[in-house]
Amino acid sequence: MPVKLSKVTKDFNVGLRTIVDFLSSKGYADIEENPNFRITEEQYELLENEYRKDKTQKKESDILGLRHKEKIKAETTVSLEEFKKKEEAEEIKIEVEARRPKILGKIDLDATNGKKKAESESAPEPAPVSVPEKPVAVEEAVAAPKENPAEEPAKPAEPEVFSPVSQSAPATGVKVVGTIDLSALNQKTRPNKKSKEERRKEREEKQAPKGQPGVAGATNDEKKKRNRIQKERVDLNKPFNGQQGKNGKKDRRSFDHTQPSEEDVQKQVKETLAMLTNKQKSTKGAKYRKDKRLAASQRMQEEQEQERLEGQTIKITEFVTANELASMMNVPVTKVIGTCMNLGLMVSINQRLDAETINIVADEFGFKTEYVSAQVTESINEVEDKPEDLLPRAPIVTVMGHVDHGKTSLLDYIRKSNVIAGEAGGITQHIGAYNVTLESGQHITFLDTPGHEAFTAMRARGAQVTDVAIIIVAADDDIMPQTVEAIHHAAAANVPIVFAINKIDKPTANPDKIKEALAKMNYLVEEWGGKYQSQDISAKKGIGVNELLEKVLLEAEILDLKANPNKNAVGSVIESSLDKGRGYLATVLVEGGTLKMGDNIVCGTHFGRVKAMFNERNQRIQKALPAEPVLVLGLNGAPQAGEKFNVLDTEQEAREIATKREQLQREQSIRTKKHLTLDELGRRIALGNFQELNVIVKGDVDGSIEALSDSLIKLSTPEIQVNVIHKAVGAISESDVMLASASNAIIVGFQVRPSVDARRLAEKEEIDIRLYSIIYDAIEQLKDAMEGMLSPEINEEVTATLEVLELFKISKVGVVAGCMVRDGKIKRSNKVRVIRDGIVIHSGALGSLKRLKDDVKEMSTGMDCGLNIEHYNDLKVGDMIESFEEVEVKKTL
Repeated sequence: MPVKLSKVTKDFNVGLRTIVDFLSSKGYADIEENPNFRITEEQYELLENEYRKDKTQKKESDILGLRHKEKIKAETTVSLEEFKKKEEAEEIKIEVEARRPKILGKIDLDATNGKKKAESESAPEPAPVSVPEKPVAVEEAVAAPKENPAEEPAKPAEPEVFSPVSQSAPATGVKVVGTIDLSALNQKTRPNKKSKEERRKEREEKQAPKGQPGVAGATNDEKKKRNRIQKERVDLNKPFNGQQGKNGKKDRRSFDHTQPSEEDVQKQVKETLAMLTNKQKSTKGAKYRKDKRLAASQRMQEEQEQERLEGQTIKITEFVTANELASMMNVPVTKVIGTCMNLGLMVSINQRLDAETINIVADEFGFKTEYVSAQVTESINEVEDKPEDLLPRAPIVTVMGHVDHGKTSLLDYIRKSNVIAGEAGGITQHIGAYNVTLESGQHITFLDTPGHEAFTAMRARGAQVTDVAIIIVAADDDIMPQTVEAIHHAAAANVPIVFAINKIDKPTANPDKIKEALAKMNYLVEEWGGKYQSQDISAKKGIGVNELLEKVLLEAEILDLKANPNKNAVGSVIESSLDKGRGYLATVLVEGGTLKMGDNIVCGTHFGRVKAMFNERNQRIQKALPAEPVLVLGLNGAPQAGEKFNVLDTEQEAREIATKREQLQREQSIRTKKHLTLDELGRRIALGNFQELNVIVKGDVDGSIEALSDSLIKLSTPEIQVNVIHKAVGAISESDVMLASASNAIIVGFQVRPSVDARRLAEKEEIDIRLYSIIYDAIEQLKDAMEGMLSPEINEEVTATLEVLELFKISKVGVVAGCMVRDGKIKRSNKVRVIRDGIVIHSGALGSLKRLKDDVKEMSTGMDCGLNIEHYNDLKVGDMIESFEEVEVKKTL
């Protein structure tokens, strides 16, 4: 089960970059640094073996964190309870303090009675105390003795009591007005609690009727005793018959109200209606405005909901590519390709998707699809084959593998020809289709695919139309990325695989090493007890080639391949090109039926009548049976590689279908055209130096154009965006030059040349035309051109460090610093910064640099010099001056 990288980073507590680097070091170079990218279970096990310790530490940390949180929560609860108790104690203490009498002062009663007169005379006279005009409040009584001295024993004076007069000395200047008997005073703030008898008397006095004397003096016999209400236990076994009071009697507080009369009801209704009518009259305008606002708000919400539903539905045709689908859903095309890869489909940016794949991808991103070309698709009726009409056909075999591992060399030996001599750079850049007749009379159709990484789409198409796949691996090399990709293509197409281990005639060949590498990928060959056939061959010398063909025919016999030759032909386009003398050519592979001269053919947005047919040896033929490749002449355009073709009965029918498809494709291109939005404009302004590179791609065949366009679009970066504004097969024409002039684009020609008029117009318009024959060179040179468009990075390099030893103030010049060069070499053109106590306090340019009285250009380590800084004089002895220069570093992609 694939796992997202975001979940992996959480599980192992490791950064995303670290995981991607680790998997890349293990050979998984296709891992993207994207949190939504999914990895396989095998990759997850590698990560678990590597970062098991981090995962365990993260779990232990989470457990400790939970325990710590629980401990803090418990301590917080205890602290809150202690705080509440403390707060309640403080409130009680404050209330007690508030009830105590306020002590203004203290009088020495012994000194007043003259008992310690002698001691007071010998004592020093204290400072006079200011006494207010009002009498002083006294704390204790003087004369009255305590009634119960035993109950209230004497207590020492409390230390917090304020005492303005010392107890050892009499208070002088204080006039004693009199004494107060405090025991006679009632110091209680609350009244005494009344007895039960007193409360009863007061209650009876209140209940006495007016005009009669109170019953306070009446006897107990004359007073009516109040019946106390006692709670009564409820008997659950006794049925409940309404509300009952004491002794089973009906309670006087019954809620059984009498029904209102009809008059009371009508009166209440009239009053309510009158109140509502008056309110409506007073706020009629406000109510109208409120209703209007509510209606407008509801209408706006309905419109927004309708727009949201329409925005979630995309209208597409049957000719939508991965790039167009991403534009309509407003998501990166890499995410669409990643979703297709999760489905087991290897697609390119410009590859067209079928309806089922489009539905799954759109549903993954929360969109619904609506096909506007259903009537065009349904207009072609394909006849279902009957079992008795099916006849055996030749197998279609695709040869796939890495660059320079011998794919074309093997076909050269089988066909007894030399195809490599016709390929630029000795590598295959087109998909070739060949029909081979063996010595036994059996026929095999071979498809030769390119091995370069840019031709992913070609390998995918080859795997989709094939019956058996030959994966060729060099015995003196290893399992390369393109080999792995080819194996995945074949596995996704669910076709049998035969491994051919080539170049066994070389001294460094090691076939067992290749078989071991395949076993690690879970592809075990038959020699090692597996189910996949393999053969050691030498394509140059022909060793083991016949045995390889026998194994291919064995796989074909197991498949029991059959087709119906007696119907209108259907098939796939392998390649298309433009020939100067013959016009548009299309290499097609017939999958069913028989293609004959004069048939009306429709393929995508192009149609025509078959004027001529040629085999792979450029020999004219009259018909093509199922599983035969053929070169067709007569279409009005170059169809895209991978398109399906159909033969129709009339040319008018073919023209109508092609016209409708072209119209729908034009609508689709307008619908998927992205306009400049405010968000995109803000992103470009934030980057500061955003560049666009518009490219027009012209090539000899459609497959190469598609591969080159995909490779160029993948070169886009956040700072430079590559736009392929036009791509087509054929020579570079004047219209291409005019388009490049209008859109400020460059023209890239792949194995094509401009016409004389187009070259003259390009020189006049100053349009750059780049011509290439090898796809390596095209990608590398365009990458270098993009790097030249990038703004260089500015790096600072410290050149010298100086120490200020002396300062000299010179009029009309400022402060000149006498310095010693401690390290490096300072130049007159360098910029400097002043450092004081390790802190940069100024950066600026040098005003002058002198040695004695002479101006110098540079000073080296150990030399003393004088310098001053432009517009800065706040230098001090001991400051460090650091010189540096700014170096521009070229950015790379």
